[in-house]
Amino acid sequence: MAVIALASAGGSPGVTTTSLGLALAWPRPVLLVDADPTGTAGVLSGFFRGTWAPELSLIDLALSPLGVADALPTVAQRLEGTSVSIVAGIRDHAQATGLRDLWAPLAEALAALESTGQDVIVDGGRLGLPGYPEPLLDAADLTLMVTRSPLPALAAARTWSATVRRQDSGWRNPGALLIGEGQPYKAADVARVIGIPVIGVLPDEPEAAAVYYRGAHAPAQFENGTYVRSLIALTEVIQACVARSRAQLIEEVTR
Repeated sequence: MAVIALASAGGSPGVTTTSLGLALAWPRPVLLVDADPTGTAGVLSGFFRGTWAPELSLIDLALSPLGVADALPTVAQRLEGTSVSIVAGIRDHAQATGLRDLWAPLAEALAALESTGQDVIVDGGRLGLPGYPEPLLDAADLTLMVTRSPLPALAAARTWSATVRRQDSGWRNPGALLIGEGQPYKAADVARVIGIPVIGVLPDEPEAAAVYYRGAHAPAQFENGTYVRSLIALTEVIQACVARSRAQLIEEVTR
């Protein structure tokens, strides 16, 4: 279907939590790429509570003599019992700058996975940090700025909106994902302030989100709860958004 990337303009709105939640809710086989430049290995230290340590990571992908496209299947590791594979990220923020030459060829390799029936979700971490995966965000079929609605969060998102909407460079298809709508602003207000459309919303449910970001025990009725159902609905919204974007591109090309 597509390559979907998520990133934040500031703070910790839940990019890693949402990336993992989307991957686990995704209806097709999906590859989750941890490209967060902070080096926190959020999925490994959070969801798995440090109990799972993949043998290979982005560093191995960058250093492989095979080339990125050929090495990617060897670095991606399946999460047991799911249709999710993961490319583990760096463990130290100092490693991020060493990956700058990896992002462009990796973007090409990820786009090529569509022919295999596999989609991709990229955890891009925070925008603007040294070594952040700008080419992955630019090349994705849909790139979502994850934000909350208090004014400090919107101010940070707005400072990046002009950059990501540039015609000569920037994100191919930008959108926003709002966490905790109505706290205090609605999606329409957020879209108006930051200048990019709000593609979807997720509820602010710390107890449910903690299952993904720190491996907490699932609360009662978790699988049928609002948070998981919202993640499933978001996967459908994302797929529809990408389909519309591609249809518009085909129409423009054939005019």
